[in-house]
Amino acid sequence: MASITRPTLPQLVERSQTDLEGRLLDGAKALPRSTIAVLARVTAGQAHGQYGYLEWLKDQPFADTAEAEYLERHARIWGISRKPAVASTGQVSIPGTDGAVLLAGAQLQRVDGVLYEVTAEATVADGAALASVTALEPGLAGDTPAGVSLTLTAPVTSMQSVGLVQAAGLTGGVDLEADEALRARLLARIQAPPHGGAGQDYEAWALEVPGVTRAWVYPLHMGAGTVGVVIVNDADPDSPIPDAELVAAAQAYIDSVRPVTAEVFVFAPTPLVVPVTVALSPDTSATRAAVTAELGDLFAREAAPGQVIYLSHLREAISVSPGETNHVLTAPTADVTPTTYQFPVLGTITFS
Repeated sequence: MASITRPTLPQLVERSQTDLEGRLLDGAKALPRSTIAVLARVTAGQAHGQYGYLEWLKDQPFADTAEAEYLERHARIWGISRKPAVASTGQVSIPGTDGAVLLAGAQLQRVDGVLYEVTAEATVADGAALASVTALEPGLAGDTPAGVSLTLTAPVTSMQSVGLVQAAGLTGGVDLEADEALRARLLARIQAPPHGGAGQDYEAWALEVPGVTRAWVYPLHMGAGTVGVVIVNDADPDSPIPDAELVAAAQAYIDSVRPVTAEVFVFAPTPLVVPVTVALSPDTSATRAAVTAELGDLFAREAAPGQVIYLSHLREAISVSPGETNHVLTAPTADVTPTTYQFPVLGTITFS
């Protein structure tokens, strides 16, 4: 495809002024503040905007370069939809007088302003009401650890205004699928079309489930006619290992689209926690943060069931961290070698 070279604004001003001078002044130079000079700048500005639009427009007919609106349109043609955001859910305990009722629809607010709605009426018993809540705005930002306080936005008779998130936390939030993730699924669909239940089909189906970022397929997992599918959620800041709810959602979705002759088993991999011990030079908070980020990125790229993460890659990730001059890695002492169903997970990083 031929590229479009966009002239700079000064180049367009010069072109426009030269054209006007040739047509109106027989080639004589116009004065800097003359009408011709002003017209040259006005027309050049308009042309510059049109060039910008053409430069943007040339990328939209192609799936690998299209921006959000056109990318979604390409995806719809191939039967692919952007995975929606999912709201965080969980339970909150709110103290009160026994018998007091918290109605569905009541709202609670986190200290940073994130709002949650009570989804079912809750009655105080044994000094507290256990309310099920859902974040009003879907997305990962709604996830909240246990013990965090939420405040009722309006008073409720015979109930205190502050409740605590319960032990399981508020979880399950998933952000709207990013453009590049959608693009990757679309290109995979174009380049590797369905084959009536081939391995790539199961991977593609798993990736259509909100919260699933990667998947691996195991043919004949439990014998003839069976398929195993392992999934992870790299977007979860706590752990890529999916919870039971996400596994169940993926199982239900794949069961709805799989060939009728196949029995599918969707499951989470077994985590292989990899603690890291390293001595840094210089050992500063900034260097530690950089090393933590680089190691996290390494595991996000290379961690997979049964796939080795080489010790040399760990050392390389530490070495390329901004600010690092030298280091001594004392753990792990060998390549990280997971079994078939194990998934390497970065554990605690100890800076010795």
